[in-house]
Amino acid sequence: MSDLTPTPLSIPSSAASALIGDPAKFGYVAPDGTVFVKTSAGDKAVGSYPGKSAEEALAYFVRKFEAVASEIVLLAARITSGAMVPSDAMASVKKLRDQVKEVNAVGDLEALAASVEQLEPLIEGHRGAYEAKKAAAEAEKSAKRAQVLVEKEKIVVEAESLALSESWKTTGDRLKELLTEWKSAPRLDKKTDADLWKRFSASRNKFDKRRRTHFANLEATTSVVTDAKKNLVTQAETLATSTEWVPTAKAFKTLMDQWKAAGRGKPSDDAKLWARFKKAQDQFFQAKNADLEKREVTMGTNLAKREELIIQIEALLPFTDVKDAKNKFRDLARSWEKIGMTNRDKRAALDARVSVVEEAIKSAEAEIWRKTDPAAKARAAEVVAQLQGAIDNYEKIAAKATTAGNTKKATEALESAAARRIWLDEAQKSLAEFS
Repeated sequence: MSDLTPTPLSIPSSAASALIGDPAKFGYVAPDGTVFVKTSAGDKAVGSYPGKSAEEALAYFVRKFEAVASEIVLLAARITSGAMVPSDAMASVKKLRDQVKEVNAVGDLEALAASVEQLEPLIEGHRGAYEAKKAAAEAEKSAKRAQVLVEKEKIVVEAESLALSESWKTTGDRLKELLTEWKSAPRLDKKTDADLWKRFSASRNKFDKRRRTHFANLEATTSVVTDAKKNLVTQAETLATSTEWVPTAKAFKTLMDQWKAAGRGKPSDDAKLWARFKKAQDQFFQAKNADLEKREVTMGTNLAKREELIIQIEALLPFTDVKDAKNKFRDLARSWEKIGMTNRDKRAALDARVSVVEEAIKSAEAEIWRKTDPAAKARAAEVVAQLQGAIDNYEKIAAKATTAGNTKKATEALESAAARRIWLDEAQKSLAEFS
């Protein structure tokens, strides 16, 4: 269990030292194949491994012991680092305690139980690490709040600088943008937000009031208003036959904004000009709506294509060959993208289903990467090298003992080497998982 031995930094030193050593010496295999573990209360049967040799059966139950020991070491390390909430750590200790009570394994079970019992004091001893992390999170939250305050202050200051502007449209648009930025910014505390909003709103109201006064004064010069509206009507009639739907619709909106901003002319002139403007606008939007109806039909056809194709995409799950699944998904995804416009809401639902398949493939690729991680592979190779070195050393000891006539020492050394060959076999299997 040398590669699983805890350190004093992982669990209390007394428990760590109790887990050091060869767990196999605490077990043996009876002639009938039953595996026993030795305890202070007497030998206890833990099971059997039909069809396997005594050495393989013993090694199987040793690995079960080592697996639990590894969990203890890992939990202790997480507690020590402050990565766990104390309440979660206590729950994990309880789970491990129950697991140790029920485990059928070969090793120093009493030392294993003692190690679990020393985890609770470890939680209390490292509670400060968790509190430190919590304090760091609070500090980060405070820093974010400070940043939000800076951004909102910038919005307010800019709005205040625009309050006396006479660039009516440009400034009005910018104030709208600032309002959007304000709405999208995170909230501060109620008082701070209210104070900043009061300043921001006052600047907007001041500008809006001046702008309304400006255009009210323009009404005094009706000829100017009439000329402006004639120009707007001319532009509207030019745009009436356009098939550039999006930019033209925006242009009509702009013309409408300009019409409203132009003020009032003579009632008779306003009525005639508005009739022409409205006619041009209706002509464009009627054509636009007719085109939209045609597109609705096309989008219905495209939806049917997507509904057929999503069945093929979802049929890729489950898969065993990630590369093959990825290649097939890529081809299907290309076909998916080639399908034309589809209703946005329905397309979103179908795209979500495609994403499920895509994420499954990505997750599988990530798992392959985990098994090809150079660092993990290096660690596995190091374990193999260490075990091989230990085997070689025991064989040298056996050879020297045999030469010296010390049969007992030679036998013990060869048994130790044999036990580590079993471990080496497992370590080599783990290394073989890497490519």
